[in-house]
Amino acid sequence: MLQAVGAMAEFERSLVKDRTHAGLDAARAQGRVGGRPAAMDADKLAAAKARRAKGERVTAVAKALGVSRATLYRALPGAEQHGCENPCHSS
Repeated sequence: MLQAVGAMAEFERSLVKDRTHAGLDAARAQGRVGGRPAAMDADKLAAAKARRAKGERVTAVAKALGVSRATLYRALPGAEQHGCENPCHSS
């Protein structure tokens, strides 16, 4: 009896999975993309690089752009994060 219930649950799970994938594929075909929008666009990245080149602190740049420091660190290459030319900071 429990085997039959387990088999039905597994079958139902596979149906849900198939319908979910079909829905995502249909959305992609209509041009919609899921997920969270990117916090850093090209304009913000350019502004961040310019501010860091002037020597402004990461915290101040992040606050001015309305993003977190972690987002800024993720977007900037290693040497620009620290404001130095030391190659050991490059990623």
